[in-house]
Amino acid sequence: MIFLIISIHWIVKNLLSYFKSLVGTEGEFPLLEAAASIAQDEEPQLDIQDVLATCDALLVRLKRRVKSEADSMRKLSVLNQFFYNDLGFSGNANNFYAPENSYVNEVLQSRRGIPISIAVIWLELAQALGLKAEGVSFPGHFLVKVTLPEGLVVLDPLTGESLGLDNLAERLAPFRSILGDSSDIDTPLGLFLQPAQPREILSRMLRNLKEIFSSQEDWTRLIGVLDRLIVLNPLSLDEKRDRGLAFIELGQVQEARDDLLQYVMARPDASDVPEIQKRLASLQN
Repeated sequence: MIFLIISIHWIVKNLLSYFKSLVGTEGEFPLLEAAASIAQDEEPQLDIQDVLATCDALLVRLKRRVKSEADSMRKLSVLNQFFYNDLGFSGNANNFYAPENSYVNEVLQSRRGIPISIAVIWLELAQALGLKAEGVSFPGHFLVKVTLPEGLVVLDPLTGESLGLDNLAERLAPFRSILGDSSDIDTPLGLFLQPAQPREILSRMLRNLKEIFSSQEDWTRLIGVLDRLIVLNPLSLDEKRDRGLAFIELGQVQEARDDLLQYVMARPDASDVPEIQKRLASLQN
């Protein structure tokens, strides 16, 4: 039993080290590879190179359909025909909140996912074709955009549908109301269409899983996601607080104390500090 615990601990540490090696740089990092590695929390033996090879094979098939003289508009058209019509990528309408919708290897196999996981695969293919394609961390629904000589095209990654200004404004309206602050309400639509950097995309993917596992009270899997979020964003104290609270649920007192003390010391004026201090005090008993 002791050997098994040590082995599991070693595997988790090793997987986190691999993840850190991918995302530890200040600038760009390989988004597809880093996103695919998230699934190793579920399948530690998953070979990420096999996942990348699957995507490479799709790219080979795609490039056969693109003529050398094709312009950007034509490349985009061929890509979407191949991706949505031929391969059949779309949203997992029957089980939208299933964790596997966030695992790239599962999405590549089932061709079903959520906007951001499908977008990561679509972006890999689009950029390999030479398209200036980027993710957009739009409120409520991740989008992609392509800058063409003719102008900017914003797409829904679940369907490939091109979204006009009226459609985007309609999608944004509920979130402007929720935000409530007049500065957000008056923010031009274009500011919500800024390109999402790989770190932001990966953070959003992990926070989707965080929400799922929190709602399920699946503390072990939640801690795995929080470990990755902390590696990805080392200064994010909220993630350390939440990991500390999850450690409490699992009875891991020392780990909980370490995370919660760090949060309290770094944010002594935070509104939730009194409650966190109560939780810390309970750990002494």
